[in-house]
Amino acid sequence: MITPGYVQTVARYNRWMNEKIVQACDRISDQERKADRGAFFKSIHSTLNHILWGDTTWLGRFTHDTPLAKSYPKAAIGSDLFEDWHVFKEARSAVDEDVLAWAASIDADWLARDFSWYSGITRSNRTRPAWLLVTHMFNHQTHHRGQVTTLLSQQGIDPGDTDLMLMPL
Repeated sequence: MITPGYVQTVARYNRWMNEKIVQACDRISDQERKADRGAFFKSIHSTLNHILWGDTTWLGRFTHDTPLAKSYPKAAIGSDLFEDWHVFKEARSAVDEDVLAWAASIDADWLARDFSWYSGITRSNRTRPAWLLVTHMFNHQTHHRGQVTTLLSQQGIDPGDTDLMLMPL
């Protein structure tokens, strides 16, 4: 099982990496960000939107009925939440702060509990350990950011260090 300290660390890593990726993406045009690169979500822009979609979906589930609950934009999987790059960047930054606040609020008891939700993908009610779902959320981000760094590298853009151990303390 994971600990609250681990969740807080990967939440900081999430923000750090998202800031680096956004800065790298600022170096290419909107047309280049939205070009179909043959990735699962086609473009850099759509892949970044998918990461944000996953974050808001899970964060909305985790914070439902808590003081941290917020209403996030809804869209079908694979749909862009934001077309405008500047609006996307503002939303990304705000959600990263929400993830940090949520990570600071959880405790070991919450992580140890089962968590139930309705999955639109499987169209069924699901239950899994909360710690597993939190791990999934952060793993999902890392997986798709890896795709983005590959697409950026193909454009000659290096986002810099991406290893957790190199994150500034």
